[in-house]
Amino acid sequence: MKLRELTCYLDEYLRIAEIEDTSQNGLQVEGPEEVTKVAFAVDGCLAAFEQAVEAGAQLLIVHHGLFWDKPLRLVGPRFRRVQTLIQGGCGLYAVHLPLDAHPEVGNSAELARLLSLQETRPFGKYHGMEVGIAGVLEPPLEIAALIGRLIQALTVPPIRVLAHGPEKAHRVGCISGFAVSMIEQVEEAGLDTFITGETSHSFFHQAAERGLNVLFAGHYATETLGVQALARHLEEKFGLETAFLNIPTGM
Repeated sequence: MKLRELTCYLDEYLRIAEIEDTSQNGLQVEGPEEVTKVAFAVDGCLAAFEQAVEAGAQLLIVHHGLFWDKPLRLVGPRFRRVQTLIQGGCGLYAVHLPLDAHPEVGNSAELARLLSLQETRPFGKYHGMEVGIAGVLEPPLEIAALIGRLIQALTVPPIRVLAHGPEKAHRVGCISGFAVSMIEQVEEAGLDTFITGETSHSFFHQAAERGLNVLFAGHYATETLGVQALARHLEEKFGLETAFLNIPTGM
């Protein structure tokens, strides 16, 4: 498959041009003209680039790319990252918020599906768009049972649980990554339980004072879902060979 054909499809399918983001989404580093194998990873890091080249991929698709909202000098680690891609004949495509929010292969949509949420709807505005998914658990689940379902979905336990809400989770919202700053919107949406990636000290009291259960399932873990779903989509649509590069951070 031609690289241009693939990236044009991705740009349209993921609505790259429509979604405001600090990430420079889309093709970030040019690769070979012909693509037969695509690697996927959460982070655009040297380890991912080395593994993509070793796997024989002509394109690597990541959630966290190299280039964001300001110019960066290609020196030190940044130079070594780009050098590895160019010398290894592998391009780089980044998709940040468009992957978080995508209704079919998005991080939040995938998490909601794996948790068996019903009556799902978008929620949680960020940069003017809704990036999360809210739904209900029927019947409501004990928090311990929800944690078990979360472990089954992500293969790792949550890194932190704040149980300040009902004993059983009923109205649940999911936003991957660092979305704890949107906790006010969780309350406004009438949810009793929130699942996101990571936290910081000050949000302990915010969850307690709002009477919310909050499960922090890991920034990395919650953002493995979208890239893997996108890989399956490209396999089915174009017959491309894919490889998921699992490089966990534990955070």
